[in-house]
Amino acid sequence: MQEFDVAIIGGGPIGIACGLEAKKQGLSYIIIEKGPIVNSLFNYPVNMQFFSSSEKLEIDEIPFISKEAKPKRNEALEYYRRIVTSNQLNIHLFETVLNVEKQGDFFFVDSNKDQYRAKNVVVATGFYDLPNKMNVPGEDLPKVSHYYNDPHFYASQKLAVIGASNSAIDAALECWRKGAEVTLIIRGPEVGQRVKYWVRPDIINRIEEGSIKAYYHATVKEITPSEIIINTPEGEVTLENDFVLALTGYMPNFEFLEKLGIELSKDEKRLPSYDPETMETNIQGLFLAGVICGGMETHKWFIENSRIHAPIIMQAILNKN
Repeated sequence: MQEFDVAIIGGGPIGIACGLEAKKQGLSYIIIEKGPIVNSLFNYPVNMQFFSSSEKLEIDEIPFISKEAKPKRNEALEYYRRIVTSNQLNIHLFETVLNVEKQGDFFFVDSNKDQYRAKNVVVATGFYDLPNKMNVPGEDLPKVSHYYNDPHFYASQKLAVIGASNSAIDAALECWRKGAEVTLIIRGPEVGQRVKYWVRPDIINRIEEGSIKAYYHATVKEITPSEIIINTPEGEVTLENDFVLALTGYMPNFEFLEKLGIELSKDEKRLPSYDPETMETNIQGLFLAGVICGGMETHKWFIENSRIHAPIIMQAILNKN
């Protein structure tokens, strides 16, 4: 059985940053990622553009050069891939962690391919894997998706987009420009205030001119193979419909965190317990890094403000040795 000073669960930007820092500090490490390098970013829409500038997405002060001030998904994929390959990071891809159990001074990390022993574990798994479900009839129909990829798929189709965040607004605009008949279903009174500042005026103009229909203070009642039924302030509305993009946000894998023994707050935020000075949880030797630290507050931590978790954690580990 292979033994490491630290096992890092998650090969996203922050998991990679943790691996870089561990290597720099002379700690033996392994990064275990269930998909490709930066799996969450890989699953972003093909045309996605970041809100952050390229320098704010940099890790370990490695320059990120992009064509525009706000880089695109494909540029980020290449940036992080080159970091992994050029630094020869010890990362195991397409390997899923199934269980982590602490026995004495060691953690035993079981995956679908192997078992490892580690003195410390860092959980850097993000929150993109589990969508916030609406829990309405028809949500499991094949025409409903909680992830958006390419607008070409929806050309000439009647598309309902549910949500008011960046992902929903980007999808609505891109699909409309490819010829979809787009209807936005928004639970609140307006397009989200966090929508990218260069995108928000665009969607508001498209709604005001009637190119995209928007229902505010609206919720989905039911989805059928050919329709979507929504509740609005004016009453129930039935729309002809071919596809639904339910872009209602995502959540961390709380079940996994609880299985590890990490304490979560009892309120709706479900904040995991950790010491911000070290990022160590209530389990000695078990650390959190990245957006997972925010629980349901998924807008609290980003790449740009959680890059610092890597040096904090590795220094805490060194201080214990």
